[in-house]
Amino acid sequence: MRPQIDAAIKRVLDSGWYLLGPELEAMESEWAEWCGASHAVGMSNGLDALHLILRAWDIGPGDEVIVPSNTYIASWLGVTMAGATPVPVEPEWDTCCIDPAQIEAAITLRTKAIMPVHLYGHACDMNAIMSIARRHGLKVIEDAAQAHGAEVDGKRVGSHGDAIAWSFYPSKNLGALGDAGAVTTNDMQTASKLKMLRNYGSAVRYVNDVPGYNNRLEEIHAAVLREKIKVLDAWNERREVLVNRYQEAFAETDLTLPVVRPGTRHAWHLYTIRHPNRDAIRAHLELAGIGTLIHYPIPPHRQKAYESLGLFHEAFPIAEKIHAETLSLPLGPHLSLDSQERVIEAVLEAIKML
Repeated sequence: MRPQIDAAIKRVLDSGWYLLGPELEAMESEWAEWCGASHAVGMSNGLDALHLILRAWDIGPGDEVIVPSNTYIASWLGVTMAGATPVPVEPEWDTCCIDPAQIEAAITLRTKAIMPVHLYGHACDMNAIMSIARRHGLKVIEDAAQAHGAEVDGKRVGSHGDAIAWSFYPSKNLGALGDAGAVTTNDMQTASKLKMLRNYGSAVRYVNDVPGYNNRLEEIHAAVLREKIKVLDAWNERREVLVNRYQEAFAETDLTLPVVRPGTRHAWHLYTIRHPNRDAIRAHLELAGIGTLIHYPIPPHRQKAYESLGLFHEAFPIAEKIHAETLSLPLGPHLSLDSQERVIEAVLEAIKML
């Protein structure tokens, strides 16, 4: 996409407008339409999007937010940045997403919101989660940092919950040239509050209505994202083709393969396999010159950053097992079939050696 990206950057440079300008306005409109939401608000990154949503809802000290025990730490950090307390709930073993059946047991008088994370690109069971939230009068904030294009019942993730936080980190299905993010919502009041909070608490220049932050999405990122939105569907379809090849190749092995819940569409941000001898498989691939990543090696409840919560590691056996066994194989619209075949052959060789 070099020609389109070069043209987008030139457009910004020629305009001389670098913040809160026409590229951002257009990108917000186009992203909201793509997601099926009424509003989109550009943010500096996905973590700030999570944080400011909670701020916009006045969720803070003394409040609790239900989060998955199995997620990247940013989900928890968004909660603690707002001054609230994350309350972890175990995931489903097959999808790795938060288990709705365990959410209600974690609700207390201090609970103010539920934060499902569409991990690896698999959409959470939003129908069940929204039903629980409505029964208990709770807000739902979706962490969709990995779910650009995921669907529930034919409807794209981006408008199911009360607000949805997005990351446009460069490696995402939709990535900027650096850190960038957004929020989508159907609530005009939430969108208006977020626009103030991201810009020093100001809706009118030099008039500050609330104590705000500097969390703006820059014009140059917005311009590039506008070009990439145009090809996002095609790139996601390419990911599906590659995933289907992986699934077929590994179907008869003892690997735990990713699943797709009926009624959902996976965005396939990551292709994660699981195996008790994960480290041996990874070492064999490394010797073959194939890069892999572990998403994620340490669950949030084991991180030193959250020692103060006093969480018992034994209380999260499913998250512990997932983090000990998961391995992400190469995946992306750029991956050639020949390169993927090398990966498949190396994985099969590694399994035979175990």
